[in-house]
Order: sequence, then structure tokens, then C-alpha cells
Amino acid sequence: MIAKIGRGTNIIGALSYNQLKVDQENGAILATHRIRETIDGKHTVPQLHQSFEPYLIANKRTEKPVLHISINPDPRDNVSDEDFKQIAKDYMERMGYGDQPYVVFKHTDIERAHIHIVSTCVDRNGKKLADNFEKMRSMDACRALEQEYKLIPATEKSRNPKEELFRPIDYRAANVKSQIASVVRHLPKYYHYQNLGAYNALLSLFNITTEEVKGELHGQPKQGLVYFALNEQGEKASNPFKASLFGKQTGLDSLQKHFEQSKDRMKTEPAKEILKKTIEVAIHTTSNEPEFKKQLLEQGINTVVRRNHEGRIYGITFIDHESRSVWNGSQLGKNLSANIFNDCWNEKTTQKRQDGIHDNIKITFPESTNNTKPETEKPHALFDFLDKNQSTQTNLGLDFIESFSGLLPEAQAEDYEEQLFANKMKKKKKSRRPGNKK
Repeated sequence: MIAKIGRGTNIIGALSYNQLKVDQENGAILATHRIRETIDGKHTVPQLHQSFEPYLIANKRTEKPVLHISINPDPRDNVSDEDFKQIAKDYMERMGYGDQPYVVFKHTDIERAHIHIVSTCVDRNGKKLADNFEKMRSMDACRALEQEYKLIPATEKSRNPKEELFRPIDYRAANVKSQIASVVRHLPKYYHYQNLGAYNALLSLFNITTEEVKGELHGQPKQGLVYFALNEQGEKASNPFKASLFGKQTGLDSLQKHFEQSKDRMKTEPAKEILKKTIEVAIHTTSNEPEFKKQLLEQGINTVVRRNHEGRIYGITFIDHESRSVWNGSQLGKNLSANIFNDCWNEKTTQKRQDGIHDNIKITFPESTNNTKPETEKPHALFDFLDKNQSTQTNLGLDFIESFSGLLPEAQAEDYEEQLFANKMKKKKKSRRPGNKK
């Protein structure tokens, strides 16, 4: 079992993300703690928010008071709802959050059932609860709960020693070819995408791009793919590598088959509607592009924006890491096409859109009094294979996105990710400028 702890500023976004799955019958609320009860036993985002509001109003200093925790047993574990409830309760108590308000959501939209816990890390007096060595304590809690509930220990996961680690490539290293191979050979096993543009959007998270090439050989037309490494500015920073160097599965023919298979699968993908509604909520609860991206990123969704030389948006792609699918905005709905976002983020229309927000969204939220300073985009720790320190921008105008670090979630890769947590805890904290608050 592995637990991921994420922190954010938007309690509405965290509750909405999970409640949408419940509304779409892809999830359920298993338990609540210190949450106001309802007459009919049903819950809504505004009603849930009311129980957190006093804590958030009292908060004066903590910039990220919202907790969004994911607890993921091994896919082979058959955990009952009652055990999930008790595991969540025991985990929160072991982590020092047992007296906090929280909601336990179960997600069933993918084969691996798991739970999300939404809570806050500030107490009723607005004081931040201690989180020293939180990742290490979380690992200890997971090991103890595995024994108590007879779950498969994450540390027993077998790993092929020859297996390459998936991480953003470094174009300055001598083994660029090997780095690219470790990514492109395996992406089709985990993610679904319907065209080359969507594939490139996903590759960009790893500082890689690919291009189609055409020519003739002995009078016969030929076509194929070449791959490049990208630098920090998203510019090509390596010689081209033919797809054939990485195996048949990375070539154009295999990718086209994957596109068709993905197209068939994504037609009936239940996560599509959830993703669509999550994005719609983000549109109506944010006022600009950075806020929009940040809110989605906290839900494990990368946004890749393509602009022309004049700065106009001509394409937008969403990478949903929970369903492991890549969608162009227009595939999700006309109201999520590039032109819509171009208008939404136009300074002249932003205020008008905000003024009419409550007329365009079915969910109405209580006014928040928790004012925080803008922050750099960071991914939700639920997707901790995202590298929080790297970004890339391709020469096609891909805007700011977060890039991957660590393993793609092969059989959850709990062992490696938890070791990554431990390694991070050993690193010295970077010095912060005076006045920065944590």
C-alpha cells in the first residue's frame, strides 16, 4: 500500500474533483469525520465545504492548508469498504490528523479501487499542525497498516534490475539515446492517445518530441518517425534518432495501431465525462491561465497549450494521469475547444466572465475568505512521479507544463516512489528568502 499526501489552496477544487466521481457513479463517500450530517444522507460540495470553512477562515499564515491524500493498496488486494473506512481512520490518527474534519472518497473508475481523503492541515484555531518528517511517518504508517490488514507490502514488489527508470531526459548527458528509449518503449503500455499531436504532448513532459519524416528509397515512398531531446526552452537539443533504434513499438506503424486502439477504448472511457466536468469546474472557479493549470494539476491533470507566433491559442491538450488518457479539448466538448480558452483568458473578457460565473455553473460555493499569494505551479503529490522542479516549452509554443520524474505507474511502482520520498527527506532544504511563509 502506498499513500500520497498533496497540499493545495483550493478546498472547493479538491471536493469538486471527488464529488464529480460520486455524481457519475464512479465513486462513493465511504465515511466522514467532523462533517455536518444531512437529513437524507447525501452530500454536496457546498454542504461539505461548510465544515471546513471555520478552519480555513481561522488560518492566517499557512499558504497550503488543504490536504488531498490518496491511499492505494496493491491491485491484488481485495479491500472491503469497511476495511477502507478503518484504514483511513487509522492512517489519519497515525499522521496526527485524527481530530480534523475529513471526507473519505472511494474511486472505482479504474480497475484499482483506492480512496482519497480531503482534509485540512490547520486546526480550528488556524494553527498549522506539525508535519515534520511527514513522508517518512507516512511510510511507517503504511507498513503498519499492511500488517494489520494483511495487505501485500509495497516493499515486496519485484522489479527487473534491467528496467530503466522513467524520468525527464537530460540532453546534456552522454546516454541521450538510452534515456529516450527508456520512455518511448513503454509509454504505449500505460497511456492512451489518438494522434501524433497527443503523443507529442505526452512526450513533452519527458523533454522529448517526435516528427514524421517522408522520403523515397529505391523509388518507393517511405515514411517514419525521428525523436529529439529537448532543452529547457523546448528547443531541439540533440541529433535525430530514428524510431527503429528503439524497437518496432516506437515506429509509425505501431503507433498508428495504438492510435486506433486508443480511439476505440476512449469512446467508452468513463473518465471522459469526469475529466470534462472537472475542467469545466476549473474554468468557472479560476480567473486566468496559471490558476486554471494549477487547479487541474492538483487533480493530476496536465494542460498543454499551443500558441502561434501571435500568441493566439490554436490547440489545447489535457493529460489525465489517473485514467492515463490524453485528450484534445475539442474531443471533450465544443465548450472546451482552443477558441473558448483563447476568449476565456483574454484580459478584456476575464472580468466579464467572472461577473457571470454563477450563471454559468450549476454548483454554487460559499465565499472563501482564505486569501493566499499566487504560487508557482506544482503537481499534486498524488502523482508524485511528476517532477516539481522542471518545466519545458517546445518550439511549437507549448506553454508551461510540469514534467515527470521517477517511474510511470507500473503495478503502482510503490517501492520506488516511497524510496524517492525517503531520499527527498535526506536532502537539505533550500534556503528561502526572508518573508516567505510555509
